[in-house]
Amino acid sequence: MATSSAHEVTELLLSWGAGDQAALDQLMPLVHEQLRRLARRQMGREHIGHTLQATALVNEAYLRLIDASQVQWRDRAHFFAISARLMRQILVDFARSRQNLKRGGGMRQISLTDALQVTPDGKTDLVALDGALQALSALSPRRSQVVELRFFSGLGVEETAEVLGVSPETVKRDWRLAKVWLLRELSKSSDHDA
Repeated sequence: MATSSAHEVTELLLSWGAGDQAALDQLMPLVHEQLRRLARRQMGREHIGHTLQATALVNEAYLRLIDASQVQWRDRAHFFAISARLMRQILVDFARSRQNLKRGGGMRQISLTDALQVTPDGKTDLVALDGALQALSALSPRRSQVVELRFFSGLGVEETAEVLGVSPETVKRDWRLAKVWLLRELSKSSDHDA
């Protein structure tokens, strides 16, 4: 996104946060394509035959964003971080409902190392990853946020550092430690399932 567009998005977010509903109408066309890319990225991690489509994921996230009137938007990166978190939660909720309907929900587990290396055929057990992220958040909220921003939002090290207000070196360190911790947690849960 061009700098002027990024600035325009930030201004519209701040106006929307201050109660200007017209700002939301101006904002959505500017961010819609990026939200679709974010949704496609998240959907790319889902199993083949997933019935939720990227467009439906964007629409559901949009509805939840409208309800997020209490959010104090900081900037464009913050908006996309929140959007990615909402999309992740929608997918986790969807996966849980499928697991309730059919044990296992048709998902296969993969290691966090594979999951965090976003590959076209990598499929993630979002329920297991969500549980592990919640456990990590209890121990280290910032490391959990780093995973959400890097993995789910697709933000780079610099953007993640900006959103969290820390140095890029801190983000890199947290990213490495979080991956190791989550890998250990996910391997424990897959050992218990076996």
